[in-house]
Amino acid sequence: MTYESIQLSIEDGVATLTLNRPDKLNSFTQAMHLEVRDALARVQSDKSVRVMVLTGAGRGFCAGQDLSDRAVEPGSPGVDLGASVEQFYAPLVLTLRSLPMPVICAVNGVAAGAGANLALACDIVLAAKSASFIEAFCKLGLIPDTGGTWHLPRMIGMARATGLAMLGEKLSAEKAEEWGLIWRAVADEELMPEAMKMARHFATAPTKGLAFTKKALQASYANTLPQQLQLEADMMRELGYSHDYREGVAAFMAKRPAEFKGE
Repeated sequence: MTYESIQLSIEDGVATLTLNRPDKLNSFTQAMHLEVRDALARVQSDKSVRVMVLTGAGRGFCAGQDLSDRAVEPGSPGVDLGASVEQFYAPLVLTLRSLPMPVICAVNGVAAGAGANLALACDIVLAAKSASFIEAFCKLGLIPDTGGTWHLPRMIGMARATGLAMLGEKLSAEKAEEWGLIWRAVADEELMPEAMKMARHFATAPTKGLAFTKKALQASYANTLPQQLQLEADMMRELGYSHDYREGVAAFMAKRPAEFKGE
């Protein structure tokens, strides 16, 4: 597939996916969804990729849905927004959550609506200090989709989640860090250098162990403590036979840097 609204580069184990409709604040159209879906399939199938960075081109990260792509007028029949969620936004979130590698989101500007919740579906979120998060759905008579109603209360508690969802107020990157919504807010000029520094670290890290960590943390939302303890035992049993565990122990004993293969 030739991409028109995104960019994808893969180099030294790092896949960088850039939303590339800067004149529209990287808002989603159906065509953009299909391109992102194709890019994520390529990332998932490329065994050389050990970390992915998601970011946006221009002055915004993602303004959510491009409303002109499904414009409606008062009195018109409307559109089936549930179908849009089922066909595009839900699979996008589930794919990001299930990628067997760390996913870093570098929020370079406004992240609004589905764009805000797309960022929250990633594993580690870095944001420029000038960036902001807006759950803008309430201003259109909608609910926070793209996993927003699931992620927000778990990340920042019900009171703050309700306020963001029902008021649609802008949340600064620094406040988002203070609330625990994102990992870190950094100076604008440091965003991509910091994101790529982290990506290069993950590209040489024990990828299988990180993928299992990701799965275990996600499973903890639904599991009881006994179930989670059993999951930990099962995962540790498998990881104990991995190359990277043996290499990590050998490197520690020999006091040398480990050379992980991600397996």
